[in-house]
Amino acid sequence: MTTAMSGYLYEFLAILLYLSVLAVIGVLSFRKNQTASDYMIGGRGLNFWLTALAAHASDMSSWMFIAYPSTVFLLGMQQAWAAIGLLVFMLLNWLLVAPKIRVATEQYNSMTFSSFFENRVSDRSGLIRLFTSFMCIFFYTIYISAGIYGMGILMESLFGLSYHWGIILGMLVVVPYVFAGGYTTLAWIDLFQGLFLMVVIILVPLIIMAKMGGWGVVAQGITSHGRSLSLLPAASGTTWPQVLAIAGGWGLGYFGQPHIVTKFMGIRNVSEIGKATIVGMCWMLVALSFATLVGLVGITYFSGSMANPEELFVAMVRENFNPFVIGIFLCAILAVTINAMSSQVLVLTSSFTEDIYKKILRKDASSNERLWVSRMGVVVASLISLGIAFDPQTTIYSLVLYAWSGLGSSFGPLVLMSLYSKSVNKYGAWAGILVGGVLSATWPYFNHLLGWTLPPLIPGFAGGLFAIAAVSCLTSTTRCKEVY
Repeated sequence: MTTAMSGYLYEFLAILLYLSVLAVIGVLSFRKNQTASDYMIGGRGLNFWLTALAAHASDMSSWMFIAYPSTVFLLGMQQAWAAIGLLVFMLLNWLLVAPKIRVATEQYNSMTFSSFFENRVSDRSGLIRLFTSFMCIFFYTIYISAGIYGMGILMESLFGLSYHWGIILGMLVVVPYVFAGGYTTLAWIDLFQGLFLMVVIILVPLIIMAKMGGWGVVAQGITSHGRSLSLLPAASGTTWPQVLAIAGGWGLGYFGQPHIVTKFMGIRNVSEIGKATIVGMCWMLVALSFATLVGLVGITYFSGSMANPEELFVAMVRENFNPFVIGIFLCAILAVTINAMSSQVLVLTSSFTEDIYKKILRKDASSNERLWVSRMGVVVASLISLGIAFDPQTTIYSLVLYAWSGLGSSFGPLVLMSLYSKSVNKYGAWAGILVGGVLSATWPYFNHLLGWTLPPLIPGFAGGLFAIAAVSCLTSTTRCKEVY
């Protein structure tokens, strides 16, 4: 047996061991998902550990290991403002949204964003459900395709497969346990994988940095290769408006991400949200700090230049560890990608089942029937996203940013207004979803035509918020009593 074949065998055994653990979790939790409520939000019975790690681990995706370190590698420490923005706004998400939406969705007997919006503004036309489903389908297929793209890079590196065979193999890993387990399974897997990937993201840069001679050597290499170690913008470089745009262009999106906000709906008791916040934010701070370190160490390790910077983490692992450890460590990318993709597929199929199948196609569908429709939707949604990823034309970072911005702009303003304003009505809700989503979706074209660099989330979110307030006020039967 050749050395290369032996290496692939050890890597395969490591991944097989890892996937076996996931399979056991999936089998054990299968019987707990007997109704649509169990499958979609876990019967609102999860403890704070599960809720915290499910919300955060399903958030990061391959962005944390592949896309984000590559931008730090290319642009230096100032790109960490993206991580800072995410930390600040995720904390606000826990404080402002989590407690209220847990109570409100139970009060309105809602399991999805659209059913909550519809019940909150008393919309019986079905338009909110249609608009919400359309935005979810459009942006989530792009989001999921970014995860498949990351899977392709990983499988290509692990087994020497072509990119196309890599993404097919990756989908064969994701679909079965999402199909079987649902919300509770994903929560337990998120807990296991969240702890596992945090260990990996800490160990890899620390071990490689130690081999290189410590932080002093790394820092010297960073500056010698033209990157900055300062978070503060220089007068001749990035300006304060630009770094704040980076932070806001990512952070604002948290308020409108269904695959994250729905995790808040599943906690068993509102009083446990405070403990979930502490656990989740500590995990996020550690994970993003060391993801930043991966990019910084990579600058020195690769002398400031790589043909494809998105292969940074994979290449660093491959060049520094034995095959079995390589397989185990690269399972971290598999873990975080599975976390995000499975949560996104689940939200997408849940929206289709509740908002289109139940409300339009079969109004008398039983809970068990809707459960199986959701599972069939997993397969269909995965195949559509696979088709999009088959011909990659961009980077994971840009795909995730586009989808993240679209979801955040479509739903974030309405989530906040629904929870904090009494004057929002169905007309304002319609306008907010459409204006926010469409403006975010089309903004990159304005950037291209006008030479701007403003992240689409900022105008999209602002436009959606303004549309909700203005239209609700103009269509109100009484004069607006609140100041928006």
